[in-house]
Amino acid sequence: MAITLSFLVAALFASPLGASDASSYARSPPVYPSPPGKGVGIWADAYYSAQDLVGQMTLEEKVNITRGFTVTDNVCAGNTGTVPRLGWPGMCLHDAGNGVRATDLVNSYPSAIHVGASWDKNLTYERAFYMGKEFKAKGINVILGPNAGPLGRSPLGGRNWEGFSVDPYLSGQLNAETIVGHQDAGVIANIKHFIANEQETYRRPYFGVEAISANVDDKTLHEFYLWPFMDGVRAGVASVMCSYNRINNTYGCENSKLLNGILKTELSFDGFVLLDWNARHNLDSANAGLDMLMPGGGSWGDNLTQAIHNGSVNDDRITDMATRILAAWHLVGQNDTSFPTPGIGMKNLTEPHEQVDARIPESKPTILEGAIAGHVLVKNDGALPFKENPRMLSVYGYDATVPDTKNTDVLFQLGYTSSQEMGQAVLGTEQHFDQAAKGGTIVTGGRAGANAPAYIDDPLSAIQYRAKSDGTWVNWDLTSSNPDVNTASDACLVFINAISTEGWDREGLHDDFSDGLVLNVASKCANTIVVIHVAGVRLVDQWIDHPNVTATVIAHLPGQDSGEALVKLLYGEAVFSGKLPYTLAKNESDYAVYAQCGRGPSNTTDPQCDFTEGVYVDYRHFDEKNITPRYEFGYGLSYTTFNYSSLLIETLDTKLGSGGPITSSSDEKLWEFVATVNATITNTGEIGGGEVAQLYLGIPNSPPKQLRGFEKSVLPPGESAEVIFQLTRRDFSVWDVIAQGWTVQEGEYAIYVGASSRDIRLTGSIAV
Repeated sequence: MAITLSFLVAALFASPLGASDASSYARSPPVYPSPPGKGVGIWADAYYSAQDLVGQMTLEEKVNITRGFTVTDNVCAGNTGTVPRLGWPGMCLHDAGNGVRATDLVNSYPSAIHVGASWDKNLTYERAFYMGKEFKAKGINVILGPNAGPLGRSPLGGRNWEGFSVDPYLSGQLNAETIVGHQDAGVIANIKHFIANEQETYRRPYFGVEAISANVDDKTLHEFYLWPFMDGVRAGVASVMCSYNRINNTYGCENSKLLNGILKTELSFDGFVLLDWNARHNLDSANAGLDMLMPGGGSWGDNLTQAIHNGSVNDDRITDMATRILAAWHLVGQNDTSFPTPGIGMKNLTEPHEQVDARIPESKPTILEGAIAGHVLVKNDGALPFKENPRMLSVYGYDATVPDTKNTDVLFQLGYTSSQEMGQAVLGTEQHFDQAAKGGTIVTGGRAGANAPAYIDDPLSAIQYRAKSDGTWVNWDLTSSNPDVNTASDACLVFINAISTEGWDREGLHDDFSDGLVLNVASKCANTIVVIHVAGVRLVDQWIDHPNVTATVIAHLPGQDSGEALVKLLYGEAVFSGKLPYTLAKNESDYAVYAQCGRGPSNTTDPQCDFTEGVYVDYRHFDEKNITPRYEFGYGLSYTTFNYSSLLIETLDTKLGSGGPITSSSDEKLWEFVATVNATITNTGEIGGGEVAQLYLGIPNSPPKQLRGFEKSVLPPGESAEVIFQLTRRDFSVWDVIAQGWTVQEGEYAIYVGASSRDIRLTGSIAV
């Protein structure tokens, strides 16, 4: 494939280009033809079966498989065509996020950002497996997740909460665990949104205005935004969703460089590429690598058939499209006769329907433990855990109680209302989404990633339930901005939140009402504990240093068991082990990218967004610029303490940098273990607890530190555990834009092991 200047724009990052310069070069080169799936490795048997079935189909039947429909007998987000003559039932595709959307008798799991804060691979897999079982029970073939994009280039991103972390390594690891869990459960995982889909502002074209063009250089694309997708493909993901936005001025679902050149050739992806709903496309999208259409994107049915007849689309391409789709279906075992009829549990709830209870008892411990694990304790002056059963607690703030379902922002997060009912986010008009959801506690973010929970165990109810057994007196005022405080209170708990949703980017990282509430309570209560349910970064510097704010919990989005999880932590029946999956700054201006491109007055019909910051996002930027955060990436307190010792570094490949660039991510050499780092973690406190040990690598001519390993250990007091980090050749590699491959540079590679990106306990190095 030819290398063009468009993919070299920001590779030379010593002198970043200005916006106008970068935009003028942002072009995505064409890569044709679309490579057929190879059907190797885990795909071999699935391809054999798919090719046999596709071989029996007419052209019209093959085309029908690739089409997306909205049907009247279910509320699936989309349905494929069927092939009744051969007994193929078609597929139901549906959202995702933290559970099955738009139906009843399902669970609401912790959202992805909450899972990211747990840094727990085992819990991530279990969550994905049980969630997948619920999708399967409802007759859903394709779960529209997990989310590797947006990563979180801007902390204001409306959908950041749908992803696990701003860090591509952490995101990649948890995406991989989720994919394996979903597909072990028998549903097709769909990793999205491919790629550089980092804002809601101008995310789609409207009224003659094009969608935003994410202008990304080749190096940044590979080392940052593509990284978790590589992990997803490596994990065997069966489908990929292309994104709404343009990338280097070509729409994601028409971008042959990305779909044919990178995804299907470089990454050797054997599954199918799915069009996001209403994503712009044309018939050439099929040649560009798109395999399946969904409702709202237009119908290429008869037009595609005609295009094949007139030679503008090759017959081999439609055969490959159908084969990839059916191979995914076979890969996860949906050819088994026990798989439910597609959409069987997705009937319209306002009409008589067969009830399908998708919940299974085995999932309950995972849902609760997952809710506990994503809470992050960022400040504690001895206030937590409660030393004894409090005599009096006072509870303040709109976020403490069960949501008011008449409140629109609450309806949004529960997923009850459609975009038509709520009003689509129409760019170019004055549209706002409140920073705080004052209608009640939040357990998820909004719209496509949300679902209706079986129940919501809200904080106040859980506190009152505990108070009943302990004899604690509870005061509460959930509406006043400056409430009265009973001076006999052992502690005052203030609950605030920050919500975000698909369709809108956030307008800020804090709000005056909530900050004022915290300060007003703290001015009257010497033991003020702040709990924040958040869909992303939420600044705390307006009040965090107040001497009466004795503890602060970033509670993220815990799902339906929110209240019980929090109470267990407050009373010490569970121990905080969560860590921040992003950097919490002191000021908005500290972030490399704050506001989204295109914000404010603009008369452009061709909005451009130049990613001139490259890979220097979040903690990489803070480290490079020596900016002190309020709480760094990977930070989180515990009720106990941990000691790090006995660092041992072993190089398994003495010629790590030899052999030249690796141009294909399916090359096993890229994934070989080339070094092992061992350390011992000891619980030096008086109670048991969990610690996430983190390994960062200092790669020459790159950010000072990059996450390349994490392991969570749960230890009784006084006990030790050895943590082992196995590093692959890929972990040491950078993308060579000239050679178009992964290469390991000569030089000294610093090894950092610690409790966060700034709390480094052990250091060493590897010479290459």
